[in-house]
Amino acid sequence: MAHVPPPLKKYLLHPVQAVVAVSVYMFFRVLPLDWASGVGGFLARTIGPRLRISNRARRNLRAAYPGIADAEVERIVYGMWDNLGRLAAEFPHLYEIQVYGDNSRVIVTGAEHVDTLRDDGEPGIFYSAHMGNWEVMSLGATQRGLPVDRVYREANNRMVEWLYRHGRAAVEGAQIPKGPQGVRQLLEAFRKGSHLGIMIDQKMNDGVAVPFFGRPAMTAPALAELAMRYDCPVVGVWVTRRKGAYFNLHILPPIRFEKTGDHKADVQAALEFVNAEVERWIRDTPDQWLWLHNRWPSDQIQNEE
Repeated sequence: MAHVPPPLKKYLLHPVQAVVAVSVYMFFRVLPLDWASGVGGFLARTIGPRLRISNRARRNLRAAYPGIADAEVERIVYGMWDNLGRLAAEFPHLYEIQVYGDNSRVIVTGAEHVDTLRDDGEPGIFYSAHMGNWEVMSLGATQRGLPVDRVYREANNRMVEWLYRHGRAAVEGAQIPKGPQGVRQLLEAFRKGSHLGIMIDQKMNDGVAVPFFGRPAMTAPALAELAMRYDCPVVGVWVTRRKGAYFNLHILPPIRFEKTGDHKADVQAALEFVNAEVERWIRDTPDQWLWLHNRWPSDQIQNEE
């Protein structure tokens, strides 16, 4: 793709992107939640598997499941796009999703563990993966009285960034952008006893090589480093979609990572444990995980094909 000069990108492309994003957001916003979810799923599963980026998901699936049948690959890719389209269409309706109570759309397992972290007087960390509607995890904490700070990649387009933050207004906790300033903000909040949500399933080029589906995957060490530095509880949490805009929210009991005195080995062991947990979740519902990530080195996968 030809290089786009920054002024042209800022004053022409960014407004166009913003108009498209707002139009899509408002289209799904005016639909009832269940209709929006259904339309989003239909559009994504119709278009997504035909897109070039879906070939990355197919490569990842064949790397994770050696010998998998082509029909099963296509079934999972189809389901992944359906889930992703539903998630995008449900985003404008986050404030409507009730996690607890009589009108809940969510079956929660382990809600008491959120209460434990809320009341223990110390910082804590939730780790998760891009599964189901992962926005429901933060809603589950908010509606239990526990704000959760989240680290995310800030959008380059400031107008799209505003829309993104507006959609998450129903969730309590700071949205901390990646980068040096974000790290300082995160550490300052953590020292004061805040709770952090980390998505652990994305590639980090300068991370730690940890087994994931039987092959090394570069994994961010921040979860283990923070948990050991502050000796705080760590909780695994993930969301699966039952049907349409109805979900299961799974919350594991709090754990603390072991510290033996060999810090490097302890970090490695902690990350191996976490990756094994995430792999277990994905194997249960592979069509609900985002297989589009560059989770393993591309040259490693291509050399095996």
